[in-house]
Amino acid sequence: MKRTLTLFLVSLLWVAPAHSDNVFVVNDIRVEGLQQVDAGNVFRNFPISTGDQVDGPALAAATRQLFRSGFFEDVQLVRENDVLVLVLRERPAVAIIRIEGNKAIKEEQLREGLKQSGLQEGDIFRRATLDQIELDLMRVYTTQGRYGADITTEVENLPGNRVALNINITEGRVASISHINIVGNTVFTDKELTDLFTLQLPNFWSFYTKSDQYSREKLSGDLERLRSYYLDRGYINFSIDSTQVSLSPDKQDVFITVDISEGEQFKVADVVFVGNLVVSEDVLQSKLSMTEDDVFSRREMTDSQERLVRLLGDQGYMFANVSPIPEVNDDNTVSIRYFIEPGKQTYVRRIGIRGNTRTADEVIRREVEQMEAGVVSSAAIERSQTRIERTGYFRSVNVETRPVAGTDDQIDLEFIVEEQQSGQLSASVGFSQSEGIILQLGVSQENFLGSGKSVAFNVSNSSTLTEYSFNYLDPFFTVDGVSRGFNVFYREENFDEDDRGDYNTDSFGGGITFGYPIDDFQRLSFSGDVEFLRLKNNLALQGTEVFDVINRFTQDNGDEYLNWKLTAGWSDNRLNRGFFPTKGRSQGASLEVSIPGSDLDYYRAQYNNRFYWPINSDETWIASLRSRVGYADSYGDKDYPFFKNYFAGGLTSVRGFEANSLGPRYSRGNVSSAQRSMGGNVLVSGSAELIFPMPFLKDKTAWRPLVFMDAGNVFTTKCLKGATQNTCKEGVDFGDLRYSAGVGLSWLTPVGPLSISLSKALNSKSGDETEVFQFALGQSF
Repeated sequence: MKRTLTLFLVSLLWVAPAHSDNVFVVNDIRVEGLQQVDAGNVFRNFPISTGDQVDGPALAAATRQLFRSGFFEDVQLVRENDVLVLVLRERPAVAIIRIEGNKAIKEEQLREGLKQSGLQEGDIFRRATLDQIELDLMRVYTTQGRYGADITTEVENLPGNRVALNINITEGRVASISHINIVGNTVFTDKELTDLFTLQLPNFWSFYTKSDQYSREKLSGDLERLRSYYLDRGYINFSIDSTQVSLSPDKQDVFITVDISEGEQFKVADVVFVGNLVVSEDVLQSKLSMTEDDVFSRREMTDSQERLVRLLGDQGYMFANVSPIPEVNDDNTVSIRYFIEPGKQTYVRRIGIRGNTRTADEVIRREVEQMEAGVVSSAAIERSQTRIERTGYFRSVNVETRPVAGTDDQIDLEFIVEEQQSGQLSASVGFSQSEGIILQLGVSQENFLGSGKSVAFNVSNSSTLTEYSFNYLDPFFTVDGVSRGFNVFYREENFDEDDRGDYNTDSFGGGITFGYPIDDFQRLSFSGDVEFLRLKNNLALQGTEVFDVINRFTQDNGDEYLNWKLTAGWSDNRLNRGFFPTKGRSQGASLEVSIPGSDLDYYRAQYNNRFYWPINSDETWIASLRSRVGYADSYGDKDYPFFKNYFAGGLTSVRGFEANSLGPRYSRGNVSSAQRSMGGNVLVSGSAELIFPMPFLKDKTAWRPLVFMDAGNVFTTKCLKGATQNTCKEGVDFGDLRYSAGVGLSWLTPVGPLSISLSKALNSKSGDETEVFQFALGQSF
């Protein structure tokens, strides 16, 4: 009102006819009333300068422009002879902003939002800005489902033409969905349709999933899922006629009603291909999942489109376009036309590698099946990406294709990798009065110096194990993928310390191994080893007069053995990556046999597998199964060596039971009343796991949480000589399987994977040794 009156008065002074005394030249401009605004801001926003000739309309226009700067509540122009005086009253400045009552939204976020809206401490106060901010805050809380939220603002005047803004927030409770009603459905039940929605009625998991909190965006997504559900089942004329969302009077309950029309179900009349058919029609037909007389499905139509594009891509038509065109007929049928534009056959000009700071280019390139200067193959590119991921050297592998400028038939291909630690490190230093200093150091590197070769070196000195070993493997000894490796070792092992028996072994030896690829997934391996082993009975060393199973074995077979071994293995790895796979399977079998003429005559056969099934499309929820079975025995007159037994219990088999503690038990005579497991020649173990995304972290790629259930045990088909029937039970009895359940977590740390489990033994029996917390550095689930 004051601004309008000022403009009116200025204009009134100059409405008279334009005589010479109504126009004057401004010789000087004087500004009055400034407190905080700089005079420079005034003159930048006032278009009249000294020396200008002005009249009434010019002064009115200048006044309007000065008002538009937003710095002033009132502007008056006064003429004193040839001097123009600007009498100004500034808007107050915001001295302080107080926010109270907010919990759901942090104060830092609110202040940042106010700043972006043009309101922060030190700014000029504008009532319109504050009113808009109230509306914006209400919109934010409404988006969160807090329909009962209330925002009140108070302007407190302070000395020095300043104000304090008090923003009081009453957030209220998040409204929950009380009812979802679908009207008009006759083909599918209400439950079938509402189960499609991410919005759900309150349930046990609502506190975590927030699925009972209404969101306009979520409802839009649910309606699209509902539409797709009908279209994928042939109801082409399906429509959503209306959607009503209402609140209870207290704004705490949300009611959703969706009115639909289903229409009739349509079937496929025929499917034809038109355009440039560079691939035979029979081959194109083989990629269709929906043919004549099938119920029409929009999803099957688009899936077939993707398979056709992939087929053309495998033939080198990288930029092929396939457009499905459905035509609705009067007899409730649909005719589908696939229009094919293959474009030109595409070639790869150059293949680049980026992101490998340690791994040599050669290590990655030898896994790439797509060749430079060759015709592009989508399948070859995908297989190459999978092969690189399966090496286990990289956390992620991505592929980019870029058209070559100036051509329409060439692309550049680039593999972008993110390296990760592919080694394992374990070390410990300790001291005890009985054992003295305990040292242990183990280093294993699957990608030694970025060469792709595997090198492992272990030095250990403790009461349990003294070991010196070296292992080397070159997975590409030849360009065809034949691998070669060798190992040497010296080992003194005390089986008593890790609960595997009252004996020690001293051994040394070495061997060589070769591997041969069958195809992209399968390999055969063969190795030959020599081992010299000496067996020591701890009870006899302690002077205990006990005729136990160990004494009996050494009496019949001696205590020193020279063995020559041959091992054959087969592996089939179809996992999509080396660490933390999300889909695929892996299996392997091996057979170890001592050569006739060795001091021990035995064989050991083993089979293991792993399966991964992604539950959702982004592969963050995954079901997994794994199993391991083994059988070993002697093939001559000699006894099977018990120190070659299988063992069960621990992080790698049945979690919740101590490592190596399961299996047939043997009496320890007068040494201890407690019986001890010494393993068995039959192994059965398995595990079912549900893998889920790591909550509360943005980068989930380095973490793998899961819930699991394990089952397993070891058995013996022939008790050791000297064992009594009440301590050793022969045969495989699946009723003796042990079960456990719990939660686990694997983390890819900078020094290798760390695995932790918290588990509960479900059917432990008398004598079993259980363990709730278990961990290992250097292995993942």
